[in-house]
Amino acid sequence: MIIDPISRRKFIKASSAASVASLLVGAQNLHAAGANDKIRIGLIGLGGRGCGAGIIDCAEADSNIELVAMGDLFPDHLKDAKERIRQNMAKRKLPFKDIYKVTADTMFSGFDAYKKVIACDVDLIILTTPPVFRPLHFKAAVEAGKHVFIEKPVAVDPVGVRDIVNTSKLAEAKGLTVVAGTQMRRARHIMAGIEQIREGAMGDILSGQSTRIGGALSGWRQSEAVRSNSWSEMEWQLRRWLFTTWGSGDFIVEQHVHNLDLVDWVMGSHPVKAIGTGGRQNRTDSIYPNVWDHISVEYEYANGARVTHIGSQMDGVSSRNDMRIDGTEGRLFLSFAKVTIEGKKPFKYDGPRPNPSVQEYKDTLDAIRSGNTINEGKRIAQSTMTAILGRMAAYTGRNLSWDWAMNASKLDLTPKEWEFGDHAIAPVAVPGFTKLV
Repeated sequence: MIIDPISRRKFIKASSAASVASLLVGAQNLHAAGANDKIRIGLIGLGGRGCGAGIIDCAEADSNIELVAMGDLFPDHLKDAKERIRQNMAKRKLPFKDIYKVTADTMFSGFDAYKKVIACDVDLIILTTPPVFRPLHFKAAVEAGKHVFIEKPVAVDPVGVRDIVNTSKLAEAKGLTVVAGTQMRRARHIMAGIEQIREGAMGDILSGQSTRIGGALSGWRQSEAVRSNSWSEMEWQLRRWLFTTWGSGDFIVEQHVHNLDLVDWVMGSHPVKAIGTGGRQNRTDSIYPNVWDHISVEYEYANGARVTHIGSQMDGVSSRNDMRIDGTEGRLFLSFAKVTIEGKKPFKYDGPRPNPSVQEYKDTLDAIRSGNTINEGKRIAQSTMTAILGRMAAYTGRNLSWDWAMNASKLDLTPKEWEFGDHAIAPVAVPGFTKLV
């Protein structure tokens, strides 16, 4: 039976009112007021993120949930999902039998699987599909009155970003919670460092460098790396979505959005322009359809400060993942593990460090229970657009303004038809030759 999601949401809010005081304590798993207090989850996207960090982090944040429906594009991924979730929960000693309530009637595959999951009796939708699907799936979930945890990035092109912004406004009007998967926004050491910046520890920000150099991810889904004769071009490209620009947005969008989200946070806004370059020299095998393996983008912000992001995904090179920002009164060093400020007001964080990947789900569930909604849709759309702006500038070799890319670009990488069959893929981008759209 399908229940009106808004009515169910209000019921959960009412049934949790008596436990608001305990929510404020901040301890884990204080939401177990009874069976009716459970939040029912629909999971869309059953890859490594969905069956790994997604539902697992959610369950660790608050085990008083039930996973009741799930869907994926591919039947084989759907078939394997239960056992993968079971194993991943066992690693963290989570109560799989209490949480996993999916039945044969609430397991779906195909291009319309997302619609069927959303139509089930669920309160919260977790979106862990390839980024190209996010605007479509997010809109459907919000229109149906569901709260949403939306993984980063949320689009692969400006058209998709604008869709996310519009849907976020609809979610706000409906009183729905929308939390984004940029978990470093909930890392205590980074939060403390940002607070110091806002209090003037850096003075005026002048310039900075963001660096993320890592491996080629050559082991990702090795069993699907070579196209099977039974797969159409569309199916193979979707199985290899991480390495197709239209599926992932390229690595600066799909993965380095974390770093660029932090840059925007430090700077207090999005960039006003970008210029860049890059290409591929290491990841040239046919199993990597058309993404790059290195990129360099210079972002300029409204105060005139310039921040350069250097990124790569190559095997056999030294790795690094950090940021340095220079101001008139201090220098910030920031990574996913630590933060320090040198200068007139030195700072080093040595406080508690709860897992930010778990905290983001706890904040989501707390917001649903208390009715104090969170809406991060516009912010994650902005961070995603920062990454897309950098890719567009580098792919084309053009100096691009934020206003043009965000408001005027017609670039839309979404396939015209969602069906398996032939699907021509764009050639690898070449700066100076790839056209600006």
